[in-house]
Amino acid sequence: MTKITAAITAVGGYVPETKLTNFDLEKMVETNDEWIRSRTGISERRILKEPGKGSSDMAVPAIEEILRKKNLDPKEIDCIICATVTPDMVFPATANIIADKIGATNAWGYDLSAACSGFLFALSSGAMYIESGRFKKVLVVGVDKMSAIVDYTDRATCIIFGDGAGAVLLEPSTDGLGIQDSILKSDGSGRPYLHMKAGGSVKPATAETVAAREHFAYQEGQAVFKFAVKGMADVSAELLERNNLTGDDIAWLVPHQANLRIIDATANRMGLAKEKVMINIQKYGNTTAATLPLCLWDWENQLKKGDKIVLAAFGGGFTWGATLITWAY
Repeated sequence: MTKITAAITAVGGYVPETKLTNFDLEKMVETNDEWIRSRTGISERRILKEPGKGSSDMAVPAIEEILRKKNLDPKEIDCIICATVTPDMVFPATANIIADKIGATNAWGYDLSAACSGFLFALSSGAMYIESGRFKKVLVVGVDKMSAIVDYTDRATCIIFGDGAGAVLLEPSTDGLGIQDSILKSDGSGRPYLHMKAGGSVKPATAETVAAREHFAYQEGQAVFKFAVKGMADVSAELLERNNLTGDDIAWLVPHQANLRIIDATANRMGLAKEKVMINIQKYGNTTAATLPLCLWDWENQLKKGDKIVLAAFGGGFTWGATLITWAY
């Protein structure tokens, strides 16, 4: 029997129009453009400012781009997996809301929460549905409206995050193209360093938790940086070794856009030249689950069929991983 692999056959992306530059942040908190750029590589980020708009409102245009490119009827979509830590609501799932908004009346779906590794985890999950032969068209979305959970009085975190959405369509391939291998990891003991203090079942929202500003992303930067550099670099190197590949075999590294120094460390560990690394952190910041698909969206016209690509991410909790893909178009 011919082996079925899950191939990415289309990419879509969306970022809001409103830009929040480093110079804008200088007026809001005690920071400056040079400090932000030298430590993170970020110059500006996009913010979804319109009232009443949430993550689904960014995911929908990203998916609609895919439907246009592929001339697809939304009713042909079998499943939607939405990676996000900023769902429209606690429930129903943002994936369900997206399906309703795009008219995917035959699709089932769910949200997946793995912070910045969310898209990678969702991609692996979607691939298994394709590989099983059960489904022919799976949409994997990475979307976050981080501005909804960022404290713009905290200069340590507000400089990092932006809003955005990216999506890919997975379809079966019998040519050996698509997703080849993944190494995915999680370690819940990392939660003290990057989490949201209140709003969950352990500490539900009260007037006190709101007053104490506990409904924002909390991060201990140095600890997270140390774990992220090691985690992302180790797992990417392990993935190459496991598949008998070197940096010379890889056309592109698609790294999570958290910090330029973490990206550089991962590329160095893999023996990759800078020109093989996708970097758009300077214009979008860290869009959490959206960074990887937004990179694929930005570089889509430079990708060639047969290119070997490594996607790598590290997220809060901790979660991390790397995926090897042979580009399918």
